[in-house]
Amino acid sequence: MRRIVIASVAGNALEWYDFFLYGTAAALVFGELFFPKGTDPLIGTMVAFAGFAIGFAARPFGGILFGHIGDRYGRRGALVWTLSIMGAATFLIGLLPTYAQIGLWAPTLMVVLRLLQGVASGGEWGGGVLMISESAPPQKRGFYASWSQIGVGAGFVLSAAVFFAVQALPRAEFMSWGWRIPFLASVLIFGVGVYIRSTLPESQEFAKAAAAGRRAHMPVLEVIRRHPKEILMAMGLRVAENGGSYIFLAFSLVYGKFIGIPSQIMLAGVMGSMCVELCTMLLWGRLSDRIGRKPVYMIGALGLVVIAFPFFWLLDTKAPVLIWLALLFANPVCHGAMIGTQPSLMGELFSTEVRYSGMALGHEIASVFAGGLSPLIATALLEHYRAAWPVALLLMALGMITVISLLFTHETARRRAP
Repeated sequence: MRRIVIASVAGNALEWYDFFLYGTAAALVFGELFFPKGTDPLIGTMVAFAGFAIGFAARPFGGILFGHIGDRYGRRGALVWTLSIMGAATFLIGLLPTYAQIGLWAPTLMVVLRLLQGVASGGEWGGGVLMISESAPPQKRGFYASWSQIGVGAGFVLSAAVFFAVQALPRAEFMSWGWRIPFLASVLIFGVGVYIRSTLPESQEFAKAAAAGRRAHMPVLEVIRRHPKEILMAMGLRVAENGGSYIFLAFSLVYGKFIGIPSQIMLAGVMGSMCVELCTMLLWGRLSDRIGRKPVYMIGALGLVVIAFPFFWLLDTKAPVLIWLALLFANPVCHGAMIGTQPSLMGELFSTEVRYSGMALGHEIASVFAGGLSPLIATALLEHYRAAWPVALLLMALGMITVISLLFTHETARRRAP
């Protein structure tokens, strides 16, 4: 288990480093570099976040494609392909000419590469989770499965840290070539990640199912036929976690810039809170083994509803300590409770031969409407109302959707289908 966990976390971190780079860059530089000058800065950022949303729109297609590969031929092979596509697309973003250099071709090419990132990430999460959870002892599945999310959090921290470092350059140099460094570095990540993934053994439960001849011919169609309710459950569970996280991680940078908070302070707060969350998500996962998945997930979803307005009130003070306190409540507590429990809860909803496809469908379809649109909608609300209260209401709505979904979701701890 130790080898599987370490290799899976490392591979996930490298993959999500690539995916999260766009969100950080969209909040800080892409609106200015890849779209016409002279527009309202918030409008340019909105268009950049539209590209962010397009990446999410591609994720269900990636989930279907790699879910099929993972359920038919194995989790490991699917994950090598996702990392290869993600690494190539991210590296090419770092080479793109800007709008000033090639006009509309710049955002067009950006969208194409973002689509490729979306396809790769759509197949990544489910496979990364299953490599660990399908080899974990049942009584500790919540704890071990939560380690898969360490890679997601570490990928974000790594991407934010690299941007934090390159922002130390003089602004002219940062806007000219410094922002490209984090993207170009992905070529090294690609090589390391593919090597790590190629050395992993196949997950134990998939290997047993394959040996017993339990493989679905068309996993996506089979999971829709056999588990339609579970797919809807997974989608509802995803809304608050994914939508809330991108408001806390991406839109908060936009809002901080809007009210005059230095980007370095916001990035430091986001990175610090995510570092703490790397620990708390493991604790939440362990707690789900003790008291059940639903109670822990409910803590996070209700917490999102409660913190919605106080989060922005604390940012409005512009006091670094209070800004960081807001992010600590939002990420390690609210988001951490959901993200730490999500892998085991979602995985336990589906049977082995269609599990990759089921998780991918529920997880990725919801991500289009939750994480993909939330920063775009939040920025549009800010541009229209010039205030944070509509965004706080949006956060509350996301939380309540997941709370209602939890009421219709059965407890899965120690009841996993064979």
